[in-house]
Amino acid sequence: MNQTAKTGKHPKQLYVLFITEMWERFGYYLMVGILLLYLTDNTTGGRGMSNAEGADIVGSFIALVYLTPFIGGLIADRYLGYIRSIFLGGILMAAGYLTLTLPGKYTMYIAMASIIIGNGFFKPNISTILGIVYNREDLKPLKDNAYNIFYMGINIGALLCNFAAAILRNRIGWTAAFSAAGIGLTFGLIWFAINLKKIKPFDIKKPMQPEDMKTSKILGSVFIPMIIFAIIGWIIPGNIFGTDSADAFIFACIPVIYFYANIWRKGNAEDKKGIGALLFVFAVSVIFWTIYNQNSTGLTIWAQTHTNREIPKILEKPADAIYMLQTVTTTPRETEKVDQYLRVETDSAGNALKTMGPDPYFNNVPKDKWPASGEEKLANTELFQSINPFFIVVLTPLLLAFFAWRTRKKKTVTTASKFAWALIISGLSALVMVIATMSVPSIYQDKTSAMWLWLTYGIFTVSEICLSPIGLSFVSKLAPPRLGALMMGGWFLSTSLGGKIAGVMASFWDKIPDKRIFFGIIAFAALLGGLLIFSKVKSLNQIVKDKTGSV
Repeated sequence: MNQTAKTGKHPKQLYVLFITEMWERFGYYLMVGILLLYLTDNTTGGRGMSNAEGADIVGSFIALVYLTPFIGGLIADRYLGYIRSIFLGGILMAAGYLTLTLPGKYTMYIAMASIIIGNGFFKPNISTILGIVYNREDLKPLKDNAYNIFYMGINIGALLCNFAAAILRNRIGWTAAFSAAGIGLTFGLIWFAINLKKIKPFDIKKPMQPEDMKTSKILGSVFIPMIIFAIIGWIIPGNIFGTDSADAFIFACIPVIYFYANIWRKGNAEDKKGIGALLFVFAVSVIFWTIYNQNSTGLTIWAQTHTNREIPKILEKPADAIYMLQTVTTTPRETEKVDQYLRVETDSAGNALKTMGPDPYFNNVPKDKWPASGEEKLANTELFQSINPFFIVVLTPLLLAFFAWRTRKKKTVTTASKFAWALIISGLSALVMVIATMSVPSIYQDKTSAMWLWLTYGIFTVSEICLSPIGLSFVSKLAPPRLGALMMGGWFLSTSLGGKIAGVMASFWDKIPDKRIFFGIIAFAALLGGLLIFSKVKSLNQIVKDKTGSV
C-alpha cells in the first residue's frame, strides 16, 4: 500500500474498469453518433424523418439514458450491488443495440427502451466502484488523475467507434453498424468477467441508515409522481417546450429534482454542505451538457448539411478503398413520407405521399455548383464526432501535466475553479460557431469549412477535460458514503436535462434561419454559468477541504 503512495502507481482495478468502460462507450457513442443520421436518412434505408422529428427523438433518448441512473444507482446501493448491476445493465444495452438491427416500425423503440434501462444500471455503478477503489487513504491523492485516466478509456471508445460505423454502413448498411455496437459492449462484459476477482472486494452495498428514505417511499414519492407528471405534460393542450415528448420529460423531472432537494433538506449538518455543493454544481452543469450534446444534435445537422465534407483528392482513392467515403448523388429519388409515429402519410384518396429531390447534401447548394458527374464522394458525417474524443486523447496528458505543474508551484487549480473555467471555455466554443455562420455569404448557398468544427471541438475539449471526469471525482469526494451511487445518478440527471434541452433546441433548427441566434444563446448561458460558479469558488473550495483535507 505504501509503495503505491510513494510511486504514484495506480492499482490494477483502474485498468479493468478502464477497458470495460472503453468498450461500453464504443457501443453507446457508435449508436448515438449515427442515430440522428439514421432517423433522417431517406436514401439508404433510414427512417426518413424530418430534422425536427429526429432531433426530438435523439434528445429524448439521450435524456432518458442519463435519467435512469437515478434508479439504477439506488437499486445498486441497496439491493443488487455494483457488479450485478453492471452485468445486468451491460446485457440489456447489448440486447438493445442488436435489436436495432431487426426490421419493423416499433423495434427501434423497444431497442431504445432496453438501452435506456441498461444504462441506468451500468453507468453510475462502474463510476462508483472506481470511487470506492480510490477511497483508500494512500490512493486518495490520485483520485482526480484516476478519473481522468478512466475518462481516456471512454474517449478511446468514442474515437474508434465512428470509423467502424462509417465503414460498416458504407459497406453493408445501418444494421451492420448497430450490430457492431452490441458486439463491442459484449467484449467489454467478457473482459470484466475475466477480471472479476480484482473487483469483487470493492462491491460494497451501503447499509441503510435510520435517516434514509425507504425504497417504497422513494417509489411512491418520486416515480409514481414522475409518471403522473409525464402524462400531464403529454396531454396538456399545445406544447410548452416544443413537442409532447419534451413537455412530458420536463414535467417528469420535477419530482426527481424535488427528491434531491429533499435529501439536502433532511440531511444532517455535515451532509448538507456536501449535498448542497453538489446540487449547485449539478444545476449549473446543465448548461455545459446542453453544449456537449449538440454533438449528437445541432452539430450533426451542421456537419451533415452546412459543412464541406470533401476530402483532398490524394486521399480519396485510399479512403474509398476501405469504405470510408459515402457516395451522394444529384439523382432525384422518391421516398414515402412518414410522420413522427412512423406511419406513412397519405392524401385524401389514400395514396402515399412522396418526396423527391437530390441527396440532402445538395439541398443548400446551387444547381450550377452540383458535380457534373452527378455524384460526389464525401466523408461520412459521423466521422466529425471523432474530433472531440481525438482531442481528449491528445490534450488530456497535456492538461494533467499543466495542473500538476500548478500544484508543484503551490498554485493548485481547484476542482471548483475547473468547473468555472469549463463553463467559460465551453461558451467560447459556441462563439466559434457564431463566427462560422458568418464565414460565408450564406449558409444556405455555401458550405462552410470543416475547420470550424475542428476549432469548436478543440476548444470545447479543454472545457470537457476540466469538468466531465472531475465531476465524477467531485461526487465521489462530497457524497455521503451511503448515497454514493444515488448522488452519481444526480450528476447524470444534469447530463439528462442537458441532452433533452439540446434536442429541443435542435428540433427548432429549421425554424431559426439565423444560426447565430442558435449558437449565441448557449454561448451566453455558458459564460453566465461560469461567472456564477466563480462567485462561489471560495465556499466550494472550503467544503471540499472540510470533506477531504484537500481541494
